[in-house]
Amino acid sequence: MSNESDSDLIFKALAHRRRREILDMLKDGPRTTGMLCETFTDMDRCTVMQHLKVLEEADLVIAKKDGRERWNHLNSLPIKQIHDRWISAYAGHALSILDQLKNDLES
Repeated sequence: MSNESDSDLIFKALAHRRRREILDMLKDGPRTTGMLCETFTDMDRCTVMQHLKVLEEADLVIAKKDGRERWNHLNSLPIKQIHDRWISAYAGHALSILDQLKNDLES
């Protein structure tokens, strides 16, 4: 992750439930924009495209044009970088506290 504004874009993208659902779908393989629109029947194409734009700006989705189709691919590297920077550090701290609690209870 190059800087904090990049992580802000990633957190913003991950904050919306629909964008997380799109990422979950792309985890299974690339999808065209049309395929995503067919899945989210309660959203119009424009709304799906807006969500994809936010995901692209956060570098979580990479779009490739193939003729008239636009294929959306998951880029999971930014999520791993968020994990490495934030989650793993805090998880390690929480585990050390739990380990200390266990030792205190056993004493």
